[in-house]
Amino acid sequence: MAAAGPRNTITRQGEDREIGVKAATRIWQGTIAVNDAGVAAPGRTATGLVALGLAQETADNSGGAANAIRVKIRRGTFYLKNSSGDPVTAASIGKDVFIVDDETVSATNAGGNTQSVAGKCHDVDAGGVWVTFG
Repeated sequence: MAAAGPRNTITRQGEDREIGVKAATRIWQGTIAVNDAGVAAPGRTATGLVALGLAQETADNSGGAANAIRVKIRRGTFYLKNSSGDPVTAASIGKDVFIVDDETVSATNAGGNTQSVAGKCHDVDAGGVWVTFG
């Protein structure tokens, strides 16, 4: 049915979202959050995870059921730790980088195809890796 007149359409910035948190889980502010079967969880070495971005607040659902609380997540380009075992180099700029844990990325899925894509390498320097989520 078409609108019969003006409407106040709710909007949300494309960089921001909220999603329910996995049961018995804590996601620290400023760390990688992933979609783990429909709920947010901390980034970790595992297949089948979808990187959502960085948690904008700490979400402590340690004692709660799935979706008992929600976490704010932001897409964009963020500075993360570089893997010491499989470091991201300038050769990775523009390529996928992979989740090692909730604050670290690696250049390849060298963990025996056990890692999920974090995002694209935007830049890298001696201190870390700029990763673009989304």
